[in-house]
Amino acid sequence: MNEHPLETWHRLVRTQDPSGLDSLLAEEAVFYSPVVHVPQRGKVLAAAYLSAAFTVFFNPTFRYVREIVGASDAMLEFETEIDGVLVNGVDLIKWNDTGKIVEFKVMLRPLKAINLIHQRMAAMLQSKQGAS
Repeated sequence: MNEHPLETWHRLVRTQDPSGLDSLLAEEAVFYSPVVHVPQRGKVLAAAYLSAAFTVFFNPTFRYVREIVGASDAMLEFETEIDGVLVNGVDLIKWNDTGKIVEFKVMLRPLKAINLIHQRMAAMLQSKQGAS
C-alpha cells in the first residue's frame, strides 16, 4: 500500500531530505509562497521553493504544533526559531486521488518573521540558481 502524502511529507521533514519531493509532487503542483506574489506553477518550481524552505526552516527548533486533516487536504501549523525570531506558520496542503501534492500554500506570522524568511529564501533561491 502506498504511503499517505502526509506520512511522506512528515518523513521528508523529519529526515530533512528534499530529494523525495520529486515523487511527492504532481506535475501540475502549485506553490504559494508567503513572500512571492505569484503562484509558482509546476513541479520543478514547487520543488525548488520547497527545497529552499527545507534549508531555511528546518532546524532543531522546527515542530508541527497542530494538524487538521481532511480527505484530500490538510492544515499543518508549525513553529520554529530562526536568529532569535519565533516564526509561526501554516502549511496548507492539497493532494489528488493518486496521493500527489497539487497545492502547497505557506502562511507566516509575525511581520518580523515574514521579513526574515523573505531575506533567507531569496538568498537560498539565488544561490541555487547560481549553482545550476
